[in-house]
Amino acid sequence: MAISIEAVKRRKVVTDIEEPSRLVTPGDVITSDTDFMRGHGTYMEDDSLHASVAGVVETVNKLICVKPLKTRYNGEVGDVVVGRIADVGQKRWRVDTNSRLNSILMLSSVNLPGGELRRRSAEDELLMREYLTEGDLISAEVQTVFQDGALSLHTRSLKYGKLGQGVMIKISPSLIKRCKTHFHNLPCGASIILGNNGYVWIYPTASKDDEHQHAGGFVQNLQPVSFSDREVIARLRNCIVGLAEHRMLLYDTSVLYTYEASSNFDAGELLKSDIMDIIIEEVRTRIQMEVKQS
Repeated sequence: MAISIEAVKRRKVVTDIEEPSRLVTPGDVITSDTDFMRGHGTYMEDDSLHASVAGVVETVNKLICVKPLKTRYNGEVGDVVVGRIADVGQKRWRVDTNSRLNSILMLSSVNLPGGELRRRSAEDELLMREYLTEGDLISAEVQTVFQDGALSLHTRSLKYGKLGQGVMIKISPSLIKRCKTHFHNLPCGASIILGNNGYVWIYPTASKDDEHQHAGGFVQNLQPVSFSDREVIARLRNCIVGLAEHRMLLYDTSVLYTYEASSNFDAGELLKSDIMDIIIEEVRTRIQMEVKQS
């Protein structure tokens, strides 16, 4: 699908075709109807409800709130997150998950090497730094949200645990679309974890007989990555960065469509804004056509 650069530059940039079109900036009047309840990101003035942040207006029954376009991650139970170990404490690890406070990963909330399930002992506590140490990247699930907003994580499923070879990208958490699964094996030969906290992990797709998949989430695969896999990962990384810069929601379909649309360009060319504009416009049009057909 050929689209001129001039046409792309003239178009009006929108956040995503699936998002509401009601965008507001601080001070904008949302409604003068007094029957609505005031939610997050709003305030009352002169009998009207105003926006206190820039974002998208969301209405649930009589409650109106504004979801910021850029914000710190506020976790919910069941969220999939990618985090970095910040500190090793007594029976717990502190994890940077892009939220206001560091998250907690308890020793009792992880699988032991080999996926073994048993009561944790003093010996396990002494070996904590051998399991996970400062700087290690992990995937986990939010188990509990404390009153102060801090999160308690767990990695008791074998799909979670320490991450090995790959690339991490940090984007706004508001751009991650909530889906049934955030682990995606893409047909291009690479896999992604779209963390609800805005950390995206790209890595080579593991084979079915990879022994590291059954090691309880503590053994990293540090085998050299082939040039072809590195090229795929680099292309995926640039596609995801382009989607984020154009304020489009990230989910498996949008990432895959962007990857396919970028096939006519070298991976390095995707860093040029005019080329990425063409690719994103093609992706946006393709998604719009599918929505109309459905």
